[in-house]
Amino acid sequence: DDIDRAYFAVFDGHGGVDAANYSATHLHVNVGLHEEIVKNPAEALKCSFQKTDEMFLFKAKREKLRSGTTGVSALIVGNKLHIAWLGDSQVMLVQQGRAVTLMEPHKPERE
Repeated sequence: DDIDRAYFAVFDGHGGVDAANYSATHLHVNVGLHEEIVKNPAEALKCSFQKTDEMFLFKAKREKLRSGTTGVSALIVGNKLHIAWLGDSQVMLVQQGRAVTLMEPHKPERE
């Protein structure tokens, strides 16, 4: 289609790099192939995070891997910004020298 899109992501491995590397390799593919990418990018991000997690868990069980990762991604569709994250990774937007809060980070004490 004629809509400009851009995707960015950062993963922070815990207990090794396997989950972070796997996510960096597969999440964007799952997002791009998701059926809702055009009509509902937020849903595509959410479902793709879940699918990537399920895919890695299957691989981890098969190969006896013990790592995890936090992750955050930003998908720009036209002039809209969609953010998805897992764990305590965070996104910061700086606009004209000021920090703009885009999300409330996951914390153990937060429901």
